[in-house]
Amino acid sequence: MSDHSARARRGWAALVAAVTVASLLTGCALFGGGAKPTASSTHTKTPKPTSTPLGQSRSLATVTPVPTSTPVPAATLTPVPQGTVVAEGNVASPLGSIHFHYRIVSNGNNTYSAQYTNFTSTVPVPVSVTLIEVAPNVGDGLTYHGVGDHLLGGPTSAAQSSTGLIGDSQPSYLAALVTYSSAASFDGVPQELGPNKVLAVNTVHWSVPVRQSNVHPVDGGARTNAAGSVTAKTASGAPKSYEVAQGDTTTAVADRFGIPVEWLLWLNPDLPGDGGNQFLYASTKLNLDPDSL
Repeated sequence: MSDHSARARRGWAALVAAVTVASLLTGCALFGGGAKPTASSTHTKTPKPTSTPLGQSRSLATVTPVPTSTPVPAATLTPVPQGTVVAEGNVASPLGSIHFHYRIVSNGNNTYSAQYTNFTSTVPVPVSVTLIEVAPNVGDGLTYHGVGDHLLGGPTSAAQSSTGLIGDSQPSYLAALVTYSSAASFDGVPQELGPNKVLAVNTVHWSVPVRQSNVHPVDGGARTNAAGSVTAKTASGAPKSYEVAQGDTTTAVADRFGIPVEWLLWLNPDLPGDGGNQFLYASTKLNLDPDSL
């Protein structure tokens, strides 16, 4: 073999050896022979969500407060001051047999005292006095004893005094002071002095001050369920009474006059029903004037 052929074979052998080594190195890399990459170079850790402090950019749900109704203030009516004289006068029977002086004074608590002084009588029977809305005539038989019925006394020439109670909080509607016989029976007495015979009638001139109240109805005009009519007004022009129309309700009527329904019921304590469920009858009257109570 020549030297040229020998060199050629050695070159091919070296080339094959180099290729073999390279293949082995590549196989090692492919099948784990090289250094493994770390986890930190192939994965990123997702951060946990953090809560946003109150007052920062995070929007928080808020609780809507439950609306509360404003309490209705209690209706008030200030009594006439104690000691105020609201009526006064002298009484003399037609035949001059009975005389006395009366004076009606506020007790400061919506009641009144009727003070009777200088009472004298020559009639042979006990005598009483009362206040009545519609005046009777002398000689009539009294069938209703009115308000503040009070026994003055029997026959006497010595002036006597006594006091009766008038429990009505607004007595100015009582037009007449009526003096009458309190005889036990007709036995032994003249017919005109028999039981309940009217002996004297006096017109009462009242001067009762208007009592102050926080209730001030104002007519806002007819509307559905409040279509009735104002039938009277006070001296100041405020609505005093109202006639109920068919279909009226307490709520609508109160709204018409600008007051809570509780105040309307306070002004009309005798309405049928109870527990705030009062109802109205057509053509009946409602009171709207606190001073009329």
